[in-house]
Amino acid sequence: MQTRVTLADSAQLPVYRRPIFLLFLMAFAMPIAFNTWSALLNNFVIEVAGFTGVEIGWLHTVREIPGFLAVGVIALMMLFREQVLGIVALLLLGVATALTAYFPSFGGILTLTMLSSIGFHYYETVNQSLQLQWIDKARAPQVIGWLMAAGSAASLLAYGLLVATWKTFDLSYSFVYMVGGGVTVLIALYCMFAFPQFESPNPQLKKFILRKRYWLYYTLQFMAGARRQIFVVFAAFMMVEKFGFDVHQVTSLFMINFVINMIVAPLMGRLVGARGERFVLLLEYAGLVLVFLAYGGLYWFGWGVLMASALYVIDHMLFGLAFALKTYFQKIADPQDIAPTAAVAFTINHIAAVFLPAALGYLWIVSPSAVFILAASLACVSFGLGLLIPRHPEKGNETILAARFRARARG
Repeated sequence: MQTRVTLADSAQLPVYRRPIFLLFLMAFAMPIAFNTWSALLNNFVIEVAGFTGVEIGWLHTVREIPGFLAVGVIALMMLFREQVLGIVALLLLGVATALTAYFPSFGGILTLTMLSSIGFHYYETVNQSLQLQWIDKARAPQVIGWLMAAGSAASLLAYGLLVATWKTFDLSYSFVYMVGGGVTVLIALYCMFAFPQFESPNPQLKKFILRKRYWLYYTLQFMAGARRQIFVVFAAFMMVEKFGFDVHQVTSLFMINFVINMIVAPLMGRLVGARGERFVLLLEYAGLVLVFLAYGGLYWFGWGVLMASALYVIDHMLFGLAFALKTYFQKIADPQDIAPTAAVAFTINHIAAVFLPAALGYLWIVSPSAVFILAASLACVSFGLGLLIPRHPEKGNETILAARFRARARG
């Protein structure tokens, strides 16, 4: 990446060298490494490294630390351009994934997990920032929906190939990790050298910022992180513990999710564009209340595996609506605040990840349904906060309260 091109001038480039195409390539590359790593992880650490529950707990704790420290992106922005930083983070994720099986000790796996997690979380932070800077506000919901569909397609490809070839060709962990990580590395290297450096019209602040007028965005990010942890940690665990799902059955659920997201994500983008962020986020939060209560019903009423599988798919689909939170922030933010606020928001989103899984693990032993009731309660709080989003958010109209305060001041 030698030449520098403004976003306005990038429209003169061939389609395959434009900023949007770069975003699509990175959106496709990341899930290949990440989903290869996560699909094999539990079997690998048990069969090869002899992990018990203690080591698994430490591994997931280490995995979440970089997300909590995503504000470190702000410091790195002083040394690297965001585009370069995002591609280097993607490269780190690919390399760490490729090398995972070559360090089968406790210390080796934790080290590779930390490196891959830094790559994943820093890529996600920068990627969110670049999306909001490079995509026009009017087109953002639709384009981000298509980017989600590209990521789902890559995830489906990774899982599908794994299911089709693992037993058929008696593949080894080292081979699959090397291929999955290697593909991501190759795409990252292509992104590094095939695209010019794109100049955003609004240089980003390179310092830590917290603005009072973003308070609703910060709060919704925290609530989203808390709900996400409950879903990620306990929903799939329930499928195995209560219904005895095997690896291929859980993987099949993931594949169903990705197929649905490929179809639904672009439609979600249209829905945000047509009805606004408030409507879509309230739809997400209301749906999650019902889904989490239904999860509890699996224990109260003894509903079967088909209901559990349907709820898992619906749950995953509803979480896909969360990208409306990105476009809400894009509309209310100062253009130069996007990058540092993306880093701060990512850290806020991961606060719950530090303590919630361990704490709720003890509650799960006592009452699994209580964990899902808590999740439903968090979704209810999110719904209440979502009511504060205006129909047409913008700077100065971040919440309906801001509009009312301005009306009173004029009165």
